[in-house]
Amino acid sequence: MATIVSTLFVSLDGVAEIDESWHFPYFDENMGSAVGHDYEDVDALLLGRVTYDSFAGAWPEREAAGEVDAAFARSLGDLRKIVVSRQDQDFAWRNSELLEGDLIGAVAKLRADTTVGRVLIPGSISIVQQLLAAGLVDELSLLVHPVAARKGRRLFDDGDASYHLKLVRSEVFPTGVVWLTYQPAVAPGAVGYDDVKGLVPDAPETTIGP
Repeated sequence: MATIVSTLFVSLDGVAEIDESWHFPYFDENMGSAVGHDYEDVDALLLGRVTYDSFAGAWPEREAAGEVDAAFARSLGDLRKIVVSRQDQDFAWRNSELLEGDLIGAVAKLRADTTVGRVLIPGSISIVQQLLAAGLVDELSLLVHPVAARKGRRLFDDGDASYHLKLVRSEVFPTGVVWLTYQPAVAPGAVGYDDVKGLVPDAPETTIGP
């Protein structure tokens, strides 16, 4: 059974649509290691069309340029890339294919495939939102930047149901970025004020001056 993992750069106010002005100032060797960790043992990338076009427009050229990021670019090229698009695609980047069928049904089938291990979704906010709503995301890896972006698309959109998660990993980088990894969790039982009022602190002591 495949594990569906979403990895995102996020601002404090939940914006997952990257703006270079608030993202790159916080990119250091720690974040680079975190990104490398997320890509370890990945069998396939699942990409929305916009994210795919962005990747395909940059990484093959970086691989060809042979600079310090060429090894990572080459590893991306070697990975199986499954693209979610309603349009016909002419894939020039190697190992790219179009997702067949509707998103939810196709990902559910992919997730049930015993020959596939880890499937990573980098970015692709709309894809992640739809799969979260369908209960098909097994892990959220969020690199939370210490900035309120105040504009841009947010990861968690409006909806009727809450997403309950359990924190399985956390790490704070010197830049103030917090790396948080979550997995789905069962919603806690109903709790009201009467259940927690015994935990309310006593009145603070006051000191009366002379």
